[in-house]
This record gives sequence, C-alpha cells and structure tokens, in this order.
Amino acid sequence: MILEKIAVPLSLAGDNLGGTLHNQCLHGDLQIVPDAPNRLISCEPSPQARLVIPQLTEAHCHLDKCHSINRLDPIGGDLPQAIEAQAKDHKNWTETDLQNRIGKGFREAVASGCGATRSHIDWGEGTQPPIAWHVLGDLAKDSDMIVQRSALMGIDKLADSVFCAQVATQVSRSQGGVLGGFVLAHKDRAKGIDDVIKQAIHHSLPLDFHVDETLHDTDGLGLIADAILRLKYEGPVLCGHACNLMNLSGDPLARLIDKLLKAGISICALPTTNLYLQGRTDGTPDRRGITRLRELEKAGVPIVLASDNVADAFCPTGQHDPMAALHLAVLGAHLDPPFDRWLPAITSNARHAMGLTEMSVRTATASDLLISNATSIADLISGREALTSIL
Repeated sequence: MILEKIAVPLSLAGDNLGGTLHNQCLHGDLQIVPDAPNRLISCEPSPQARLVIPQLTEAHCHLDKCHSINRLDPIGGDLPQAIEAQAKDHKNWTETDLQNRIGKGFREAVASGCGATRSHIDWGEGTQPPIAWHVLGDLAKDSDMIVQRSALMGIDKLADSVFCAQVATQVSRSQGGVLGGFVLAHKDRAKGIDDVIKQAIHHSLPLDFHVDETLHDTDGLGLIADAILRLKYEGPVLCGHACNLMNLSGDPLARLIDKLLKAGISICALPTTNLYLQGRTDGTPDRRGITRLRELEKAGVPIVLASDNVADAFCPTGQHDPMAALHLAVLGAHLDPPFDRWLPAITSNARHAMGLTEMSVRTATASDLLISNATSIADLISGREALTSIL
C-alpha cells in the first residue's frame, strides 16, 4: 500500500522513516508493507499533503460516570461538591444504565481515533469489583481497542493492608487491570501509598494515582515519588492532575521534578476537569487549575493529556477525544508552537505511561494509523479536519 503526498509529524515518525523535513513534518509517499517497517519515499513537500499519525491514546477517563449530567440537579462548584453530587447518582448505576452510558463513551473514544484507553472505575466499599468493572470488561472483549481498568478509591482505604491485598488480587485477575488510588489530604496516605506500591510489585501491576487535585498545598506527589524510589518499583506509574505544582517554583519545583525523573513517573493533565473545578471564586477564576506542563516537558518528565470526565458532575461538557484535550491544553497551559513536540502527550507518551509499547508511524501496522486532510499540525490540533483510519 502506498499513500501519496503524506506528512508525518517528526515526533511521531520513528527512526529512519525517510522523507523530506518541512515544517516539523516528514513529507513523502508512505509505503506500508505487512511485516516490515513503513517508510516514506522522498518527494518534494506538498502544501496538500495529508497528515498521518499513530492512533490516539486515552490515558485517563471515567467511563462509569460519563453522560450522567442530564439527570443531576443543577450543579456547579469545586471538587468536593462534584464528588457529593456524583455520589448521589450512584443509586441509578444499574447494569443497564452502565451498559448504556459506558457503551456511549466507549464508542466516542473509538470514533475519535483511540487505539488504547484507560478508564478509572469507582471501586466502592467491598473487595469485589463493582458492576461497572465487569460492564467495561465485557465491552473490551468485543473491541480492537486496548482497554485498561484502573481501580479508584481513597488512599486511606488502601492503608488497610488486608483490604489493599484483597483488592489487588481481584485487579490482577482482570485483563488490563491497574492499581491505584485517589491521594489528597487523606489520613494515613503515606501508608496507603506504600501498601499500593507493594501490592503492585507483588502482582506486577501498573500504577495510576489521582494526586494533588487541588490548588492548596498537599504532599501526595512527593510521597509517591519517594515511595517508588524507596520500594524500587520499576513498572509504569501515571500520576493524574498534580494541579498544585503551580504552587512551586525555583529550587522546590526543581527538586520535585528531579524525583519524578528518577522514579520514572509520567504526569497526566486533565484540562477540562482541572480548569472547570479548580481555582473557583465568587466570580471569574484568576488561577488556572492545571499542572506545570511546560516545566515538566522541558525537564524531560513524560507529560500526558487526556479527556477525564465527560458530561458528569465533574465536567458538564467535555468529549472522549484526546486531540480535543490537547487543543484545550494549548489554550489553558500556553503550549506554544512548534506543536510537533506536544503530540506525544496523546500518543507515544500516553502509551508509555500505560505500560504499552510505544508506537510510531515507522512501526505501526496499517490498522494502527490515522489520516487527516489537515495540512498542518495546528489544523490537526484545532479539529478542523477529522482523523480516520487509513483502511
């Protein structure tokens, strides 16, 4: 198969793809041969060249909560208010309701071009997986999309070592199971973090934490990094939110970033929910509820962007589309051009953070590639032209 007049963003090309470099893209005719690396046959850059990228990766969403906004009372507020409002909706979470809502969100992720998705699932009080865990698992069986399920509960619950071990055992028995927790100003959070990491080591599970989802001073990210290094955990670790990194600058920020690098932690920003819930005042917010993406990227910490909440108490709008999350982050975090450097946040960096093999245009199969009539990376991020499978 040969696709003529193609442009591939340099950050997603892979080694030795070939082609001619122009405006952060390699241009040429893309030759795709089964069981062999893809390559670009060099030709003059074309202003009509179509962009080709690997499938998108949705590293953080909440399919169990999505599309519940229309039945909630009028809401608006900060994170605790959103948690309270969503908790009241749990009485509606029947198997049929979950199948309908999770299925809708699932199809939206597929339609946006996602080849892999990690959804957090509220675990509840017991040691057995909740209904939503099984509903999403059943959907995954009939899909080509890689699906990971991350158990979500307060880190204080996981400070009970017996409970933590029982949950970890259940997660380890599930295809695509991920262990983690929600870390804020919880009691016994340091012990809970240790227990989770020890169980992840024992069961060879990836780790994923909601951490420091606030603009107040908390210490979760530092505790996680210290524990990862002390306990010598070597699996993938994704920490979502980390909003209060905005409170650090200078040497304190540099020291924490150095720990993140040594611990191999990826940081995921969730611009829709971060911007909607954080920094609330009586009027227009004057602080941005988003982490220090530019500083992290400059230091070499893998940054990830994802959709988070969609049409629920935590974000009344949103969409299951990592490219839309990148678009919002460009505006909310001043991710300036050249835009090629930010695309890994929704592709290769995101796969790395999920413990998946990183994918480039050079190494992807035809079924893993997306094409767009966008003729620049800026147009692609803006969503002016759709991404579709090349097949």
